[in-house]
Amino acid sequence: MKIAVLAPIAWRTPPVNYGPWEQMASNLTENLVKLGVDVTLFASADAITNAKLNAVIKEGYETNKTQDAKVLECLHISNLMEQSSEFDIIHNHFDFLPLTYSRLIKTPIITTIHGFSSGRIVPVYQKYNPTSHYVSISNADRHPSLDYLATVYNGLNVEDFSFTANAEDYLLFFGRIHPDKGTLEAIQIAIKANKKLIIAGIIQDGGYFQEKIKPLLNQQIEFVGAANPTQRNKLLGNAVALLHPINFEEPFGLSVVESMLCGTPVIAFNKGSMPELIQNNINGFLVNNVDEAVLALTKINKIDRNVCRQTAIDKFSAVNMAKQYLQLYHKVLDKRT
Repeated sequence: MKIAVLAPIAWRTPPVNYGPWEQMASNLTENLVKLGVDVTLFASADAITNAKLNAVIKEGYETNKTQDAKVLECLHISNLMEQSSEFDIIHNHFDFLPLTYSRLIKTPIITTIHGFSSGRIVPVYQKYNPTSHYVSISNADRHPSLDYLATVYNGLNVEDFSFTANAEDYLLFFGRIHPDKGTLEAIQIAIKANKKLIIAGIIQDGGYFQEKIKPLLNQQIEFVGAANPTQRNKLLGNAVALLHPINFEEPFGLSVVESMLCGTPVIAFNKGSMPELIQNNINGFLVNNVDEAVLALTKINKIDRNVCRQTAIDKFSAVNMAKQYLQLYHKVLDKRT
């Protein structure tokens, strides 16, 4: 079986700091290779992989912002589609654009839907629904008008995350600085609980950061910017808890699983996929508002950090993800035969 994995090209695969879709494309590719699968990764030329790499784009458009994103996307996607006959399965991690080629080629395409950036993109998925194979990353993120082959949770490389048994005395917000992710609410929780908060992540909404976040920064509320994998492990592992007070129906939430792999429990607003990631009172707490989050913090020391890590390993390992996708590849090919 020959598999083509189509990664996004906003960032490197795997990303240096931020790039969740690129990270999942990388995790899947590398673990398929470990399972003995013949994989070709279509990504930017600076990608790091043990698979075969096929690239026509030197570096991602978020890495080098002098480039035109749409031009790069067209060159990248068409490069794979023009070679589609060489593969048994194309695994698309590039959202909806590659679907427009799906009826022009014979190779089946499995598309992992990493979330809907807007309801305006749904008509493309609907158009190709009868002839496509969609995979959701959580049951919460399924669109009612679409058919799904399966739900496969995002998988992380367990060995990349170090367990920390004894936390330091601070809370952590780890994610995009954006109203959706609840940066301001995390600050409010920390202030009400009289706890130090470290904020780590890329600034995605500059106006929000300047108006709502920056004026509140001080010795208690500290912003450290984007974190590389080494910094991430230290920040996550040493935190008393990860605060994840999201304001949208989040399709997954990688930082939640990353935190638990380090042994750190999560306090999250009960939206989107959070009930699928967090077992209430076992590896964290599901709450509905700032005050409930503050109350949950008074019970955080009752959470066993070893259990946090083990529950994440059991449900969200990259090895398990790759095995589930391999079963889906066989299912699709067997059905066509």
